[in-house]
Amino acid sequence: MPKKPTPADWPRISSALFYADPRAAIDFLCRAFGFTVRMVVEGASGRIEHSELDYGDGLVMVAGAGPEYQRAGQPWRVWFRSPAQIAGQSTQSLCVHVDDVDAHCAVARAAGARIVCEPLTSDYGPEYWSDRGYAAEDGEGHVWWFVQRLTTRGVPHGA
Repeated sequence: MPKKPTPADWPRISSALFYADPRAAIDFLCRAFGFTVRMVVEGASGRIEHSELDYGDGLVMVAGAGPEYQRAGQPWRVWFRSPAQIAGQSTQSLCVHVDDVDAHCAVARAAGARIVCEPLTSDYGPEYWSDRGYAAEDGEGHVWWFVQRLTTRGVPHGA
């Protein structure tokens, strides 16, 4: 188990996502899903090399994928792809807790997100929790789950 604190303002775990057009992805993630830009690192010709986006106390990193993002001494970068670059396939999805899932879905839909699972309520029983959530696909095929906790161990969340 980890014993040392994380760096200031960093969660214990964060995810990195790769896009053919990271600048467009950052704009979309902020408009559609409510992320805010913490940092953008630009390289040659204004190319985005790295970025950090916040949502509450969570963080995702966004970077470019494809041959133009390869770097000398980092042969492993050849593996980075967005789902759009590999026939829509994906090996992960992200889950983000939001305050009002129906309102969040409406904003995402209006911003052009493809809703792949309409909002629905899932009840895992009184010993666990219930939540309401939906899934949306961003412009390059990453699937995002947004959920609102309704109850915890049968008690309304926040009560």
